[in-house]
Amino acid sequence: MPGCVSAFLVLAGVMWALPTRAEAPAVPPILAARVTILSTMLAEARKEKTLIGEWGFSAVVEANGRRLLFDTGATPETVLRNAEALGVDLSSITDVILSHFHWDHTGGLLTLRRELSKKNPAALSRAHVGRGFFWPRSRKDGTPYSSVADIRAAFEASGGKFIEHDSPAEIFPGAWLTGPVPRIHPERNYPPEILVKTPQGTILDEVPDDDSLVLDSTDGLIVVTGCGHAGVINTLEAARKAVRTDARVGTVFGGLHLFAADDSTLDWTGSQFKRFGVAHVVGAHCTGIEAVYRLRQSAGLDRKNCVVGAVGASYEMGTGIDPGRLAQ
Repeated sequence: MPGCVSAFLVLAGVMWALPTRAEAPAVPPILAARVTILSTMLAEARKEKTLIGEWGFSAVVEANGRRLLFDTGATPETVLRNAEALGVDLSSITDVILSHFHWDHTGGLLTLRRELSKKNPAALSRAHVGRGFFWPRSRKDGTPYSSVADIRAAFEASGGKFIEHDSPAEIFPGAWLTGPVPRIHPERNYPPEILVKTPQGTILDEVPDDDSLVLDSTDGLIVVTGCGHAGVINTLEAARKAVRTDARVGTVFGGLHLFAADDSTLDWTGSQFKRFGVAHVVGAHCTGIEAVYRLRQSAGLDRKNCVVGAVGASYEMGTGIDPGRLAQ
Protein backbone atom coordinates (compact mmCIF):
# COMPACT_ATOMS: atom_id res chain seq x y z
CA MET A 1 0.00 0.00 0.00
CA PRO A 2 2.74 2.58 0.85
CA GLY A 3 4.35 1.80 -2.49
CA CYS A 4 1.06 2.46 -4.29
CA VAL A 5 0.66 5.75 -2.42
CA SER A 6 4.20 6.78 -3.35
CA ALA A 7 3.59 5.90 -6.98
CA PHE A 8 0.35 7.86 -6.93
CA LEU A 9 2.08 10.91 -5.45
CA VAL A 10 4.84 10.74 -8.04
CA LEU A 11 2.29 10.43 -10.85
CA ALA A 12 0.28 13.29 -9.40
CA GLY A 13 3.42 15.42 -9.28
CA VAL A 14 4.16 14.67 -12.92
CA MET A 15 0.61 15.48 -13.92
CA TRP A 16 0.76 18.73 -11.95
CA ALA A 17 3.96 19.71 -13.76
CA LEU A 18 2.61 19.10 -17.24
CA PRO A 19 1.46 22.27 -19.05
CA THR A 20 -2.22 22.14 -19.90
CA ARG A 21 -4.70 24.36 -21.68
CA ALA A 22 -6.47 26.70 -19.30
CA GLU A 23 -9.73 25.35 -17.96
CA ALA A 24 -12.71 27.03 -19.58
CA PRO A 25 -14.17 29.58 -17.15
CA ALA A 26 -17.84 29.37 -16.19
CA VAL A 27 -18.27 32.82 -17.73
CA PRO A 28 -15.91 33.91 -20.54
CA PRO A 29 -13.60 36.63 -19.22
CA ILE A 30 -14.05 39.21 -22.01
CA LEU A 31 -17.19 41.21 -21.25
CA ALA A 32 -16.51 44.19 -23.51
CA ALA A 33 -14.41 44.42 -26.68
CA ARG A 34 -13.94 46.59 -29.73
CA VAL A 35 -11.72 46.08 -32.80
CA THR A 36 -11.03 49.00 -35.18
CA ILE A 37 -9.15 48.90 -38.49
CA LEU A 38 -6.20 51.28 -38.89
CA SER A 39 -4.77 49.93 -42.16
CA THR A 40 -6.42 48.27 -45.16
CA MET A 41 -7.08 49.18 -48.80
CA LEU A 42 -10.49 50.87 -48.55
CA ALA A 43 -10.49 54.35 -46.97
CA GLU A 44 -12.67 57.46 -46.78
CA ALA A 45 -12.73 60.89 -45.15
CA ARG A 46 -13.54 61.17 -41.46
CA LYS A 47 -14.05 64.50 -39.66
CA GLU A 48 -12.70 66.39 -42.69
CA LYS A 49 -9.53 64.30 -42.64
CA THR A 50 -8.73 61.88 -45.42
CA LEU A 51 -7.77 58.43 -44.22
CA ILE A 52 -5.02 56.50 -46.01
CA GLY A 53 -5.66 53.22 -47.78
CA GLU A 54 -2.88 50.74 -48.57
CA TRP A 55 -2.17 47.07 -49.21
CA GLY A 56 -1.62 46.21 -45.56
CA PHE A 57 -3.39 45.54 -42.29
CA SER A 58 -3.51 46.86 -38.75
CA ALA A 59 -6.17 47.05 -36.06
CA VAL A 60 -6.38 48.36 -32.52
CA VAL A 61 -8.00 45.89 -30.12
CA GLU A 62 -9.68 46.92 -26.86
CA ALA A 63 -10.89 44.29 -24.39
CA ASN A 64 -11.97 44.75 -20.77
CA GLY A 65 -10.18 48.10 -20.68
CA ARG A 66 -6.88 46.71 -22.04
CA ARG A 67 -5.52 47.53 -25.48
CA LEU A 68 -3.31 45.83 -28.07
CA LEU A 69 -2.12 46.77 -31.54
CA PHE A 70 -2.49 43.96 -34.07
CA ASP A 71 -0.09 44.40 -37.01
CA THR A 72 1.38 47.73 -38.13
CA GLY A 73 0.41 48.18 -41.79
CA ALA A 74 2.68 48.34 -44.82
CA THR A 75 4.20 51.81 -45.15
CA PRO A 76 5.92 53.59 -42.27
CA GLU A 77 3.37 56.28 -41.41
CA THR A 78 -0.04 54.91 -42.49
CA VAL A 79 -1.14 53.58 -39.10
CA LEU A 80 0.26 56.59 -37.27
CA ARG A 81 -1.62 59.05 -39.50
CA ASN A 82 -4.87 57.07 -39.60
CA ALA A 83 -4.87 56.74 -35.82
CA GLU A 84 -4.42 60.51 -35.49
CA ALA A 85 -7.25 61.16 -37.97
CA LEU A 86 -9.54 58.78 -36.09
CA GLY A 87 -8.65 60.22 -32.70
CA VAL A 88 -7.06 56.95 -31.52
CA ASP A 89 -4.18 57.42 -29.07
CA LEU A 90 -1.79 54.50 -29.44
CA SER A 91 0.87 55.77 -27.02
CA SER A 92 -0.52 53.89 -24.01
CA ILE A 93 -0.30 50.51 -25.80
CA THR A 94 2.73 48.45 -24.78
CA ASP A 95 2.09 45.22 -26.72
CA VAL A 96 1.92 44.74 -30.47
CA ILE A 97 1.12 41.44 -32.18
CA LEU A 98 2.73 40.81 -35.56
CA SER A 99 0.63 38.14 -37.26
CA HIS A 100 3.47 37.08 -39.57
CA PHE A 101 6.68 38.41 -41.07
CA HIS A 102 5.35 39.91 -44.34
CA TRP A 103 6.19 43.55 -45.07
CA ASP A 104 2.54 44.63 -45.34
CA HIS A 105 2.03 43.79 -41.63
CA THR A 106 5.35 44.97 -40.21
CA GLY A 107 6.12 48.14 -42.20
CA GLY A 108 4.91 50.63 -39.59
CA LEU A 109 6.53 49.06 -36.53
CA LEU A 110 9.70 51.15 -36.32
CA THR A 111 7.98 54.47 -37.03
CA LEU A 112 5.26 53.76 -34.48
CA ARG A 113 7.81 52.73 -31.85
CA ARG A 114 9.93 55.82 -32.48
CA GLU A 115 7.10 58.35 -32.51
CA LEU A 116 4.95 56.91 -29.72
CA SER A 117 7.89 56.41 -27.36
CA LYS A 118 8.38 60.18 -27.33
CA LYS A 119 5.20 60.34 -25.25
CA ASN A 120 5.54 57.00 -23.47
CA PRO A 121 8.90 55.16 -23.45
CA ALA A 122 7.08 51.84 -23.02
CA ALA A 123 4.83 52.32 -26.07
CA LEU A 124 4.92 49.26 -28.34
CA SER A 125 7.94 47.98 -26.46
CA ARG A 126 6.86 44.31 -26.65
CA ALA A 127 6.28 42.66 -30.03
CA HIS A 128 4.71 39.18 -30.05
CA VAL A 129 5.56 36.90 -32.99
CA GLY A 130 5.14 33.24 -33.90
CA ARG A 131 7.89 30.67 -34.21
CA GLY A 132 9.54 31.06 -37.62
CA PHE A 133 9.08 34.82 -37.85
CA PHE A 134 12.85 35.37 -38.05
CA TRP A 135 13.79 32.36 -40.17
CA PRO A 136 15.73 33.39 -43.32
CA ARG A 137 13.71 33.56 -46.54
CA SER A 138 14.66 33.76 -50.20
CA ARG A 139 13.08 33.50 -53.60
CA LYS A 140 13.72 30.35 -55.59
CA ASP A 141 16.34 32.25 -57.64
CA GLY A 142 18.30 32.84 -54.43
CA THR A 143 17.54 36.53 -53.87
CA PRO A 144 16.68 37.47 -50.26
CA TYR A 145 12.99 37.99 -49.53
CA SER A 146 12.52 39.17 -45.93
CA SER A 147 13.86 42.26 -44.16
CA VAL A 148 12.79 41.31 -40.63
CA ALA A 149 16.40 40.93 -39.51
CA ASP A 150 16.92 44.67 -40.08
CA ILE A 151 13.62 45.45 -38.34
CA ARG A 152 14.65 43.29 -35.39
CA ALA A 153 17.97 45.07 -34.97
CA ALA A 154 16.43 48.54 -35.11
CA PHE A 155 13.51 47.63 -32.83
CA GLU A 156 15.76 46.11 -30.19
CA ALA A 157 18.13 49.09 -30.43
CA SER A 158 15.15 51.30 -29.54
CA GLY A 159 14.61 49.32 -26.33
CA GLY A 160 11.94 47.04 -27.77
CA LYS A 161 11.74 43.31 -27.14
CA PHE A 162 10.46 40.49 -29.34
CA ILE A 163 8.59 37.65 -27.65
CA GLU A 164 8.46 34.51 -29.79
CA HIS A 165 5.63 32.01 -29.24
CA ASP A 166 5.73 28.38 -30.35
CA SER A 167 2.37 27.48 -28.78
CA PRO A 168 -0.88 29.17 -27.69
CA ALA A 169 -0.30 31.95 -25.17
CA GLU A 170 -2.57 34.13 -23.05
CA ILE A 171 -1.43 37.76 -23.33
CA PHE A 172 -3.87 38.90 -20.65
CA PRO A 173 -6.98 37.20 -19.23
CA GLY A 174 -9.18 36.16 -22.14
CA ALA A 175 -6.82 37.38 -24.90
CA TRP A 176 -4.98 34.50 -26.58
CA LEU A 177 -2.54 33.97 -29.41
CA THR A 178 -3.14 30.81 -31.40
CA GLY A 179 0.56 30.19 -31.84
CA PRO A 180 1.57 28.45 -35.08
CA VAL A 181 -1.61 27.03 -36.64
CA PRO A 182 -1.80 23.31 -37.61
CA ARG A 183 -2.77 22.85 -41.27
CA ILE A 184 -5.65 20.41 -40.85
CA HIS A 185 -7.59 21.48 -43.95
CA PRO A 186 -5.87 21.95 -47.35
CA GLU A 187 -6.19 25.74 -47.47
CA ARG A 188 -3.25 26.93 -49.56
CA ASN A 189 -3.01 30.70 -49.80
CA TYR A 190 0.64 31.68 -49.57
CA PRO A 191 3.18 32.77 -52.23
CA PRO A 192 4.43 29.72 -54.17
CA GLU A 193 7.92 31.03 -54.94
CA ILE A 194 9.37 31.67 -51.47
CA LEU A 195 11.68 29.32 -49.57
CA VAL A 196 12.33 29.34 -45.82
CA LYS A 197 15.35 27.96 -43.98
CA THR A 198 14.01 26.01 -40.98
CA PRO A 199 16.03 24.12 -38.34
CA GLN A 200 15.17 20.95 -40.28
CA GLY A 201 16.21 22.33 -43.67
CA THR A 202 15.07 24.62 -46.49
CA ILE A 203 11.46 24.11 -47.62
CA LEU A 204 8.63 25.93 -49.38
CA ASP A 205 7.52 28.80 -47.16
CA GLU A 206 3.97 28.09 -45.98
CA VAL A 207 4.28 31.03 -43.51
CA PRO A 208 4.63 28.79 -40.43
CA ASP A 209 4.70 31.83 -38.15
CA ASP A 210 1.13 32.82 -39.12
CA ASP A 211 -0.59 33.69 -35.85
CA SER A 212 -3.97 35.13 -34.85
CA LEU A 213 -5.53 36.79 -31.81
CA VAL A 214 -8.51 35.21 -30.04
CA LEU A 215 -10.71 37.02 -27.51
CA ASP A 216 -12.73 34.68 -25.28
CA SER A 217 -15.90 36.75 -24.99
CA THR A 218 -19.46 36.33 -23.83
CA ASP A 219 -20.41 36.82 -27.52
CA GLY A 220 -18.32 33.80 -28.49
CA LEU A 221 -14.72 33.80 -29.67
CA ILE A 222 -13.60 36.92 -31.54
CA VAL A 223 -10.82 35.93 -33.95
CA VAL A 224 -8.58 38.64 -35.46
CA THR A 225 -6.39 37.57 -38.39
CA GLY A 226 -3.70 39.36 -40.37
CA CYS A 227 -3.75 37.36 -43.61
CA GLY A 228 -4.80 33.93 -42.43
CA HIS A 229 -2.07 32.26 -44.49
CA ALA A 230 -2.62 29.14 -42.40
CA GLY A 231 -6.20 29.12 -43.73
CA VAL A 232 -9.09 30.82 -41.96
CA ILE A 233 -10.82 27.54 -41.08
CA ASN A 234 -7.57 26.05 -39.81
CA THR A 235 -7.24 29.22 -37.73
CA LEU A 236 -10.72 28.83 -36.26
CA GLU A 237 -9.95 25.21 -35.40
CA ALA A 238 -6.77 26.34 -33.63
CA ALA A 239 -8.63 29.13 -31.84
CA ARG A 240 -11.11 26.72 -30.28
CA LYS A 241 -8.41 24.23 -29.39
CA ALA A 242 -6.33 26.94 -27.70
CA VAL A 243 -9.16 28.61 -25.78
CA ARG A 244 -12.43 26.62 -25.50
CA THR A 245 -13.05 23.52 -27.56
CA ASP A 246 -16.83 23.88 -27.41
CA ALA A 247 -16.93 27.63 -28.05
CA ARG A 248 -18.91 29.29 -30.80
CA VAL A 249 -16.80 31.56 -33.01
CA GLY A 250 -18.94 34.69 -32.99
CA THR A 251 -16.75 37.07 -35.03
CA VAL A 252 -14.07 36.78 -37.70
CA PHE A 253 -12.22 40.05 -38.31
CA GLY A 254 -9.28 40.87 -40.60
CA GLY A 255 -7.47 39.56 -43.65
CA LEU A 256 -8.53 36.10 -44.82
CA HIS A 257 -6.48 35.87 -48.06
CA LEU A 258 -9.40 34.70 -50.18
CA PHE A 259 -9.25 37.29 -52.99
CA ALA A 260 -8.08 34.66 -55.48
CA ALA A 261 -10.27 31.84 -54.17
CA ASP A 262 -12.75 30.20 -56.55
CA ASP A 263 -16.47 29.90 -55.80
CA SER A 264 -16.26 26.33 -54.54
CA THR A 265 -13.59 27.30 -52.02
CA LEU A 266 -15.64 30.28 -50.85
CA ASP A 267 -18.79 28.16 -50.58
CA TRP A 268 -16.92 25.59 -48.49
CA THR A 269 -15.48 28.35 -46.28
CA GLY A 270 -18.96 29.82 -45.77
CA SER A 271 -20.35 26.42 -44.84
CA GLN A 272 -17.59 26.06 -42.26
CA PHE A 273 -18.46 29.50 -40.87
CA LYS A 274 -21.97 28.13 -40.31
CA ARG A 275 -20.51 25.13 -38.49
CA PHE A 276 -18.58 27.40 -36.15
CA GLY A 277 -21.60 29.66 -35.57
CA VAL A 278 -19.99 32.76 -37.07
CA ALA A 279 -22.38 35.72 -36.79
CA HIS A 280 -20.13 38.65 -37.81
CA VAL A 281 -17.48 38.89 -40.53
CA VAL A 282 -15.32 41.92 -41.34
CA GLY A 283 -13.21 40.89 -44.33
CA ALA A 284 -10.37 43.37 -44.85
CA HIS A 285 -7.01 43.55 -46.63
CA CYS A 286 -6.44 40.37 -48.66
CA THR A 287 -9.93 38.92 -48.20
CA GLY A 288 -11.21 40.38 -51.47
CA ILE A 289 -14.39 42.34 -52.15
CA GLU A 290 -16.12 39.71 -54.28
CA ALA A 291 -15.02 37.04 -51.80
CA VAL A 292 -16.82 38.88 -48.97
CA TYR A 293 -20.03 38.97 -51.00
CA ARG A 294 -19.78 35.24 -51.77
CA LEU A 295 -19.06 34.43 -48.11
CA ARG A 296 -22.07 36.49 -47.11
CA GLN A 297 -24.27 34.21 -49.22
CA SER A 298 -22.67 30.89 -48.35
CA ALA A 299 -22.51 31.63 -44.61
CA GLY A 300 -26.15 32.77 -44.51
CA LEU A 301 -25.25 36.30 -43.38
CA ASP A 302 -26.37 39.73 -44.64
CA ARG A 303 -24.91 43.15 -45.40
CA LYS A 304 -25.17 44.23 -41.76
CA ASN A 305 -23.08 41.41 -40.38
CA CYS A 306 -20.72 40.47 -43.23
CA VAL A 307 -18.92 43.51 -44.66
CA VAL A 308 -15.84 44.64 -46.53
CA GLY A 309 -13.43 46.16 -44.02
CA ALA A 310 -12.47 49.82 -44.42
CA VAL A 311 -10.11 52.04 -42.42
CA GLY A 312 -12.07 53.07 -39.33
CA ALA A 313 -14.54 50.19 -39.57
CA SER A 314 -15.11 48.42 -36.27
CA TYR A 315 -16.81 45.59 -34.46
CA GLU A 316 -18.04 46.13 -30.90
CA MET A 317 -19.59 43.56 -28.60
CA GLY A 318 -23.27 44.22 -28.07
CA THR A 319 -23.41 46.71 -30.93
CA GLY A 320 -22.11 44.81 -33.95
CA ILE A 321 -20.31 46.12 -37.00
CA ASP A 322 -19.89 49.79 -37.91
CA PRO A 323 -18.63 49.52 -41.50
CA GLY A 324 -18.29 53.24 -42.22
CA ARG A 325 -19.95 55.00 -45.11
CA LEU A 326 -18.21 53.26 -48.02
CA ALA A 327 -18.97 49.70 -46.95
CA GLN A 328 -22.39 50.07 -45.36
